[in-house]
Amino acid sequence: MSVMQTESNLVKEAWELLEDSIVYYQGRPVGTVAARDPSVEALNYDQCFVRDFVSSALLFLIKGQPEIVRNFLIETLGLQSSEKQMDCFNAGLGLMPASFKVESWEGQQFLTADFGEHAIGRVTPVDSCLWWLILLRAYVKSTGDLDLAHQPEFQQGILRILKLCLADRFDMYPTMLVPDGAFMIDRRMGVAGHPLEIQALFYAALRSARELLLPNRKGEVYIQIVNQRLTTLNFHIREYYWLDLRRLNEIYRYRGEEFGETAVNKFNIYPDSIPDWLTEWMPEKGGYLAGNLGPAQMDFRFFTLGNLMSIISTLASDRESRAIMDLFEQRWQDLVGYMPLKICFPTVEDLEWRILTGCDPKNVPWSYHNGGNWPVLLWAFAAAAQKMGRPELGWRAVELAERRLSEDEWPEYYDGRNGRLVGKASRKYQTWTIAGYLLARELLTNPHHLNLISFNEDPEMLEWMCLTRELR
Repeated sequence: MSVMQTESNLVKEAWELLEDSIVYYQGRPVGTVAARDPSVEALNYDQCFVRDFVSSALLFLIKGQPEIVRNFLIETLGLQSSEKQMDCFNAGLGLMPASFKVESWEGQQFLTADFGEHAIGRVTPVDSCLWWLILLRAYVKSTGDLDLAHQPEFQQGILRILKLCLADRFDMYPTMLVPDGAFMIDRRMGVAGHPLEIQALFYAALRSARELLLPNRKGEVYIQIVNQRLTTLNFHIREYYWLDLRRLNEIYRYRGEEFGETAVNKFNIYPDSIPDWLTEWMPEKGGYLAGNLGPAQMDFRFFTLGNLMSIISTLASDRESRAIMDLFEQRWQDLVGYMPLKICFPTVEDLEWRILTGCDPKNVPWSYHNGGNWPVLLWAFAAAAQKMGRPELGWRAVELAERRLSEDEWPEYYDGRNGRLVGKASRKYQTWTIAGYLLARELLTNPHHLNLISFNEDPEMLEWMCLTRELR
């Protein structure tokens, strides 16, 4: 069988599996289940997760099936929390569920949502509302159906999300403060505070909201607030999260205990906190955005989705984005390995593992969130590679995935330092693995589809940078 025939059969198999995963509510398609593994108990994998559905939704838009996405947006908006409680405490107004499930009772169907009260560790899904806004923008760009976003219910939903995300708080940073496990890494992994992935999604969600808000009185007020936050957030991430060899040398020579506006070491990062692995691992060419930043704390780990979404959303500058892709090329075996792509690098081990994960047996070194390889990240990698004019890197990753995904029955994740082992607790026929592969191929084959999820440089940021240079 030729290579082209093998690829064709693989794509056909993936599409059939994706279509089989579609969830129906009152006769209408409203999403996809997380996985359809016949060998194990379903648990919550028979639900439709908001973050999981994004790759499937983009595929449906590309293939001219927008009704599924429209129904999903409508139904999840209807589930948006109003007076959602856990242990008699009200959740923030505007919170989107992590997932929902179609259930039946006395011949009637209804939707039940999980806002974290049924999740392991009672994790609240901070990223769901951000992905929802990004997906609403993609739907509008694909269909031109701006009327849906301008409906009163949708405008109210957008404003609720903005109020929740932009609320006053005890924090001087423009980044969003979240608890541990509030995004794709939804278990304790030492990612509380201001993790990069949330900031990249926050930035993309704010830019989406700005495009979707009606230019009425209330909308204009929020657009001004959003513009201000976008500019400061963009500057903050580019200025303080960036790491390359030059930046590493600056941190190495930092003096601690500096005070006032003239302080160079603004976050009081101690040079001794630079991990030993990083000084050897950082290449001459390439760099990345750090995983987290706070007082006397810089998480030097590389988090893949946060860096890729920073490229896609243009949170990272053009120079930084190119350097991130250079890093992938230079450290391919560590970040991609035998199955694209590693969720974070390196792993945490021994005492650090005990402290950061709480001795989590699922997040042992080089497994699951602690250095596991997740094929779903393939679509974001392909999007970033395409955007930065490096499609050959995207195809290289896709070809790696094609060697094993079908044979391994489309697993959720892989274990091992280089991703050679199917994850110990990995579900088979994971929908976002299937959709991630198909979407990666679509983005690489047809670059114009990138417009659904990508952003150009923010004109407000360019204007602000020019003004800043003049003042200097």
